[in-house]
Amino acid sequence: MFVCIENLNYQYKNANELTIKDFSLDIGKGEIISILGESGSGKSTILRLLAGLEVPLSGNISIDGKQIVDNRHFIAPEKREVGLVFQDYALFPHMTVEKNIKFGLRKMTRQQKQSRMDEMLVLVNLSEYRNRYPYELSGGQQQRVALARALAPNPSLLLFDEPFSNLDANLQYKIREDLRKILKKTGTTSIFVTHDQNDARALADRMIFLRKGKIEKIGKPCDMLVHY
Repeated sequence: MFVCIENLNYQYKNANELTIKDFSLDIGKGEIISILGESGSGKSTILRLLAGLEVPLSGNISIDGKQIVDNRHFIAPEKREVGLVFQDYALFPHMTVEKNIKFGLRKMTRQQKQSRMDEMLVLVNLSEYRNRYPYELSGGQQQRVALARALAPNPSLLLFDEPFSNLDANLQYKIREDLRKILKKTGTTSIFVTHDQNDARALADRMIFLRKGKIEKIGKPCDMLVHY
């Protein structure tokens, strides 16, 4: 398996109980996973543990055969090759689209950066917007820029935290269709955290329902009926 998570446990400092309890999951290369759950179920905590923003109490995580967390190892976030797309997109307002996308391309020559940036703009259909600033873009366009920036360094794993929560329903429908196509075209292994079952069904190869830090259900979207 491309991503292996084994017996992950985590507790926030002032919490009375574990937020994540014996969480285990194997993910294939290029697979898209959606994690559903009510508020406080631990969805976003899973992403933070994968990204290295939190340290688990116990458990193992490996990505592409590389051990990134266990009882002896902890690989720093910037060395994990894990990309993040937040619900507010986190674009730099003082940078153009082009500069936002180039920001994470630190280990490339100037020519390589330009070539990769051009490739990403074509991928997300924003070539003509390269010199615009985030405030000059629609919500859907801003999300495309955030996706291009996350994909540009060619991450091993891409994480999305409620990526459509700031979009209206019509745009949400269009974006998630386009997003699945882009992720499948690039073969990017991805995990989505969402509270919206329609988003999860439209995007995912497999869906997970999390309750109180534990996996309650897991399966293909066509087989999953979740109530919460």
